[in-house]
Amino acid sequence: MNPICDNIRSSFSDYLDGAVNGHEMQAIAAHLASCTTCTEEFEGWKAMQQTLSALRTAKAPGDLGLKLRLAISREKAARQANWRDSLSLFWDNKLQPFVLQAAGGVACAVGLVATITFLLGVVPPPNAVLANDEPLGALTAPHYLYTAVAPRPIVIASHDPRASDSSSTIVVEAMIDDAGRVYDYTVISAPDGPDAPSIQAQVVDQLLLSVFKPGSAFGIPVKGRLLMTFSAVSIHA
Repeated sequence: MNPICDNIRSSFSDYLDGAVNGHEMQAIAAHLASCTTCTEEFEGWKAMQQTLSALRTAKAPGDLGLKLRLAISREKAARQANWRDSLSLFWDNKLQPFVLQAAGGVACAVGLVATITFLLGVVPPPNAVLANDEPLGALTAPHYLYTAVAPRPIVIASHDPRASDSSSTIVVEAMIDDAGRVYDYTVISAPDGPDAPSIQAQVVDQLLLSVFKPGSAFGIPVKGRLLMTFSAVSIHA
C-alpha cells in the first residue's frame, strides 16, 4: 500500500462529514475514481455511516431522575455516617481522655480548696507566743515558787556538851508530781545524819508548806526532781 492511499483513507471520516475543503474533496474523489481498493474501503465507511444514522436516540427511563436522586441521597448519608464515625473515633481516642484528665484535675483542685477553706474555718488560729512562754521542745525541771508561811530554819538539838550553837545546811531531793505536789523526798545530807527523826519531821513540814511549778516536756507537765537546801541551826540542849 502506497503512502497516497494511506493519506486518502485517513481522510475518509472527514470527507463523509464534509469537514474537508474543496481542493481536498476533489483530490479524494479523483483518487477514488482511479483506485478500486480505496473505493471498496470507502464504500464500507459510507455503509457504516448510514447504519449509524439510522439508529434512533435512546430515550431515558422515566424514573431516571428518581433513581439519580436516591443515589445522591445514599451517597450523602454515607458521607455523613463516615463523618460521624470519624468524629466519634477522634473523641474516643483524643478528646475524651484529655477531658477526663482535665475534669479530674479540676475536681481535685476544687476539693483541695474546699478542704483548706473548711479547715481554716474549723481549726482555731494558734495562740500568740508571749515573751515568758517556754519553748515546746524544752525539758524543764520543777521550780520552787513560794512557801505558804514564812520560812524558818530547821532546829537541830545537840547533846554534845562540847558543841556550841552554830548554823549549817541540809540538802534535800524532792520528787514533784505533774500537779506541783511533793510525793516523796530524800535527805541527802544533814549535820546529825539524813535519818535523824527530828530532821525528817521538820523537812516534811517545810515541803508540805511549799508550792512548786512542775517540770514539763514539750509543754506538758511531768514528774521531776528538785534539789533544795534548808538552813539548819544547831542548839545545845
